[in-house]
Amino acid sequence: MPKNTRTPGRIRTLTRTHKIAIAGVATLGAAAVAFTAVPSNASTTTSEAAVSSAKVAYSSEQLTGLQSGVADQLAGVSLQGKAIEAQQKAQAEAAAKKKAAAAAAAKKKAAAAAAAKKRAAAIAAAKKKAAEARKAKEAASRAAKRAAVKKAAAKKTYANNLDGWIRESLDVMKKHGIPGSYNGIHRNIMRESSGNPNAINNWDINAINGIPSKGLLQVIPPTFQAYHVPGTSWNIYDPVANITAACNYAADRYGSMDNVNSAY
Repeated sequence: MPKNTRTPGRIRTLTRTHKIAIAGVATLGAAAVAFTAVPSNASTTTSEAAVSSAKVAYSSEQLTGLQSGVADQLAGVSLQGKAIEAQQKAQAEAAAKKKAAAAAAAKKKAAAAAAAKKRAAAIAAAKKKAAEARKAKEAASRAAKRAAVKKAAAKKTYANNLDGWIRESLDVMKKHGIPGSYNGIHRNIMRESSGNPNAINNWDINAINGIPSKGLLQVIPPTFQAYHVPGTSWNIYDPVANITAACNYAADRYGSMDNVNSAY
């Protein structure tokens, strides 16, 4: 007779059908043993004190049929046991598959979480690097601006007098490659206007022709316009513009203002 089988966490009980089948098999087995030992024509008697019973006679065919039925019953119980074992095995395999699937899902989830963490770390690193680069760029820009402001603040200044006008004109002339010296310019200014930037000649031939000489170096308007130097004022009375244009004209005609010693 098959024993009850157990699965982890579960106790399987015999059904009512199983119990009846097993009891019947046991009874029939016992009867078969008893009947096999008694001849077919024999009879049994009991004492008068016992309950009397009629003779029971079984043929060999009946015994054979009985034995066959018992065998069938035993075979059925065996098949049922095997079916239960197969069911339990299938359940165990299903549980194992479910557990494996859960483990695979957990592993996949962990891998996805690790990848997400790695991406987040990469993004954070990239943002940090970009922020550092931006800060460095801004710092460099501020340094450049400070340098420009410092340079502008350090721009050379000149006194607003004849000395300052001549020196500023010399710096402009140097940038444009116009020759001339402080002494040569100063000497000609003193002869032409005595250092008066608003001086004007209203009596010479130029004045008669309607184009009087003007400014520190007494330049007529057409000459001033023709020899005007970029970066200076277009006002003919402006000291620096007047000196620079006159020196540019003298360099073109005489080689340098230093070579002029009279009206030019």
